[in-house]
Amino acid sequence: MLKSVELRNFKSFHNKVKIDFEKTNYKTLLNTNVSGNLLKGALFVGKNASGKSNVLKAIRFLLECLLAKNEVNWVEYICLFSDTPVMELKYVFEIDKSEIIYDISYQWVDVFLREKLTVDGIELLSREGSTANTILTEVKNYTDIPKQLLFLRDIFFNTRFRGQVKLQKWFEFLFNSVYMDMCLKSATQYKGVDLSLRSYMEESGTKLINDFFEQYHFEQRIEYNKKATGNIVTLESPENQIYFRRNGINEPIPYEMESLGNQTLVQLLPAFFYCISNSGMLLLDEFSSGFHNSLEELLVRYFMKNAGESQFIFVSHSTNLLSNSLLRPDQIYSVDFDKGGSVVKRFSSEKPREAQNIEKMYLGGVFNGIPRYER
Repeated sequence: MLKSVELRNFKSFHNKVKIDFEKTNYKTLLNTNVSGNLLKGALFVGKNASGKSNVLKAIRFLLECLLAKNEVNWVEYICLFSDTPVMELKYVFEIDKSEIIYDISYQWVDVFLREKLTVDGIELLSREGSTANTILTEVKNYTDIPKQLLFLRDIFFNTRFRGQVKLQKWFEFLFNSVYMDMCLKSATQYKGVDLSLRSYMEESGTKLINDFFEQYHFEQRIEYNKKATGNIVTLESPENQIYFRRNGINEPIPYEMESLGNQTLVQLLPAFFYCISNSGMLLLDEFSSGFHNSLEELLVRYFMKNAGESQFIFVSHSTNLLSNSLLRPDQIYSVDFDKGGSVVKRFSSEKPREAQNIEKMYLGGVFNGIPRYER
């Protein structure tokens, strides 16, 4: 699981920022929202254009660079208003009670890349520009590494970390992770699993989604067939189509005619169920797109209750999610932007009591990250 992320000169984060996923001393929600000493996710709130999505992009950056891309367009990620030409990222994971630390530093003026990988304090890889030392391969010293290629990625795809069980489990956790932009309704999964709704229907059918709807008393069910028959209309297609059935109305409703919120929900659920069942991270941007407050709260509770060693890291503007009955104060960060760049504040840093209304405290400005629109 992800233990912490540190950023400096990454997109809107100019100054060094650390985002921590270790639990603090709060006793609330220990049985659902915590796995060992780590939190099963975090919520980022704040005004528009404060940098909330860039937190998710920093985590996605690791997934893209290690699992998806041969070379990185570093210019996409640098802080454009920084006078220091070095971007720094530090990722700390806990896998089977071992601590894995991966440091990346990129100097864009001279195109100079550094990498360092340690497991439980033992250095496994050290890279400086085009040279590297590692104990992960038969060759220990390298002198001709491409300038913008992460060497750890190259080692993995050439060796699959033979004999390195902890690193294999770490990469399995990364491969199981999903990034989803709720505005674009597109999911990126790094193991090659197609989590689009139609592919999910072909592979898994409707049972898990409909069981979820039935368990929580939704007013609809879904079907996936070539033919859907009602009292008045019968709809047919050469290929299977998705239809909704509302309680008390015996007519099929084509997916395209259903509400935006219900469309968004069923597009999310394949990724949602996948990350709960397979240890990894669900990175969800604009979680509040088209959902009623109660539905958002249900999804957060469901994930925290049912996930084992998975994490739900998400961005939302819905302040109703700021509740001690839903998320712990150490699971919530506000993101603000000043002339120096994006900054984060962990709600637990203000030591709110478990009985306090943290939504009201946030709206009152205690945790920052509040827009001030004045006439």
